[in-house]
Amino acid sequence: MKPLEGYLVVDFSQFLSGPSASLRLADLGARVIKVEKPITGDICRSLYTSDLIMNGESSVFHAINRNKESLSADLKNPDDIVLIKRLLKQADVMIHNFRPGVMERLGLDFNEIIKVNPRIVYGEISGYGNEGPWKDRPGQDLLLQSLTGLTWLSGNADDGPVPMGLSIVDMLAGANLVQGILACLIQQSRTEQAALVQVSMMETAYDFQFEAITTFYRDGGALPQRTKVNNAHAYLGAPYGIYRTSDGYIALAMGSIPILGKLLKCPVLENYPLVSDAFDKRDEIKQIIATHLKGGSTQQWLEILEPADIWCANVLTWDRLVAHEGFQTLEMIQNVTMRDGYNYQTTRCPIRIDGEYLTSSLGSPILGQDNGSIWKEFGEEVTRES
Repeated sequence: MKPLEGYLVVDFSQFLSGPSASLRLADLGARVIKVEKPITGDICRSLYTSDLIMNGESSVFHAINRNKESLSADLKNPDDIVLIKRLLKQADVMIHNFRPGVMERLGLDFNEIIKVNPRIVYGEISGYGNEGPWKDRPGQDLLLQSLTGLTWLSGNADDGPVPMGLSIVDMLAGANLVQGILACLIQQSRTEQAALVQVSMMETAYDFQFEAITTFYRDGGALPQRTKVNNAHAYLGAPYGIYRTSDGYIALAMGSIPILGKLLKCPVLENYPLVSDAFDKRDEIKQIIATHLKGGSTQQWLEILEPADIWCANVLTWDRLVAHEGFQTLEMIQNVTMRDGYNYQTTRCPIRIDGEYLTSSLGSPILGQDNGSIWKEFGEEVTRES
């Protein structure tokens, strides 16, 4: 039995941040009913992140909405709102990621819902919080990365701002919401009282940079300085970075520069004996390492460095990764099937409980596929169309 079996989550969110939170709750055993607008549904169904379309819809929708039910409802229709509130009366958790003020206009804000269900855990994700000059702006990942300083941590010194290649703020905001919801479910089990869990993408991005922001305040407001070559962390010294070899790339983490010089047979590195050299002279040290490593293959360097307990790794592409025993051993890929029979492979939940993987064979839902059964279960006898 999974930890959240028996819990009901009603999820009004769309695209990435909120659905990633409800996905994790579903992985942990909760029943998740995804509420979508009729005809078009979650915008993520049609907002493609690549040119790959799966069963007529976006690949990212299928990846992030597996193991959920779909209920299509018009939140501007008073009759549908009545039925939605019947559903929420039985729910343990509600999630949305609309902009501030939307749920108030719909009559589905926290203060209204606790009149219906005085023990519900109400979770919401916003882009910038409910106050301040940015509160009404779109909470989109690239925009949040740009506004919060994240783009000045990746890339080399002369590259300008470089965004991360994933919607990292969306995903972290979803993870933060899950943490808050789970904490409040524990509280709910003791008090039977409702709780409002609020997460903003902006605060999430700040928290993600706790190390860098703490250093900024302690260091007199000095801005992070990326290295000119092979930057991987604005605040870490040489050799930290990814380096080209004769046939690929190798990642080097922290390590003694003189010891590295001896192992690599690069005597010039032994001229940097001080720990402070790794920081004060990191650009020139990295340039030396970068030039030297091009003279050998990745495997050649790994065979020298790994036995000496130097922190290093091959830099794998996805095709090489999925073929590797290290990936296959973890069984991170599962097969799931939609109700219409469409089958696809996607990742599983990364959490294990009592040594067991948290998997489910249920794929993403067709828009409105569960309308009839949900309305009947929660008090509406008439089968409603999607």
